[in-house]
Amino acid sequence: MPAVRAAILCGGAGTRLWPVSNDAAPKQFHPLIGERSLLSATVARALDLPHDRPPLIVTSAAFAREARAHAAAGGAADAVLLLEPSPRNTAPAAAFAAHAALADDKDAILALLASDHHIADGAEFTRVIGEAAALAAEGRFVALAIVPTSPNTGYGYIRAGAPRNEGFDVAQFVEKPDLATAVGFVTAGGYFWNAGIFVFRARDYLAELRTYRPDIADAAQAAWESSREGPDGRIADAAAWSACPSDSIDYAVAERTTKAAMVPASIGWSDVGSWATLMELAPRDESGNALIGSARALESTDCYVRASSRNVVVIGADHMIVVETPDAVLVVHKDKTQAVKQAQALFRPGQAAAE
Repeated sequence: MPAVRAAILCGGAGTRLWPVSNDAAPKQFHPLIGERSLLSATVARALDLPHDRPPLIVTSAAFAREARAHAAAGGAADAVLLLEPSPRNTAPAAAFAAHAALADDKDAILALLASDHHIADGAEFTRVIGEAAALAAEGRFVALAIVPTSPNTGYGYIRAGAPRNEGFDVAQFVEKPDLATAVGFVTAGGYFWNAGIFVFRARDYLAELRTYRPDIADAAQAAWESSREGPDGRIADAAAWSACPSDSIDYAVAERTTKAAMVPASIGWSDVGSWATLMELAPRDESGNALIGSARALESTDCYVRASSRNVVVIGADHMIVVETPDAVLVVHKDKTQAVKQAQALFRPGQAAAE
């Protein structure tokens, strides 16, 4: 297996996990599953890959010190921080990381990872990244294709094409489907969830970006060349970075390249995208309740109750999610958690609960 350098994208607010996750403290900095934060767990997984360079972490300049602390907690005190003056989406962020990797190694292979995902099977993750890296060493742009466990409408899909070594060519990237279409995908087979985890040679990604989005390629190169080392990491020049068009790596490259390949992965993956998802991942008591912190439930079934700063008791409730923090309390039916991202907008930043 060739050496693989992790490039961890550490942006986003995770507003569907309000009130724990918010603009000031996004979900990757919280221990939502187990004792480690999602970022620390991602860093620890990255260090299990065969590597000869510390991981790259692309994050907001505002979160530099927090990202550094969580990287150290994951075992990478020497992580290289690449700082964005403003969010420009994943295609420019991946380009920034690719330039940084090429400065150290002209043949660098990157594993582009999200900082806020959960992966239950670390050993299998390492194995499939190895298969993806072997394809990347041949010049392929490789996606980890998650074997679906349900007809989920919240994810994009990847349709497998012809076999290629341990993986397949990508026949098609598919947008998030409606339920009937998702059921058809799972029934037919050959369709996989798109987790947004990609493996590629840094120079190949930049070449494909230049082919399909030369505007992003030019702007990202200018931002890299004008970047400077600061006390918290290497920061892009603000003016050059703001001139970079905002687009996802999926739209800019993955869905356009003729070199896309995929490796099927059964790794216990979750994007930790909602409280309902966390509820599915949490251990339950005999009544089907998940109780975190100083939380209790009486005459209740199938509830998720998370207490951060005080005692919380739920009585006579079914299928409910209750999340308490020092600043706010969320009460939502488990089937309505996709609406939570709207909740943060109901309150002005810093507004006291009594106002």
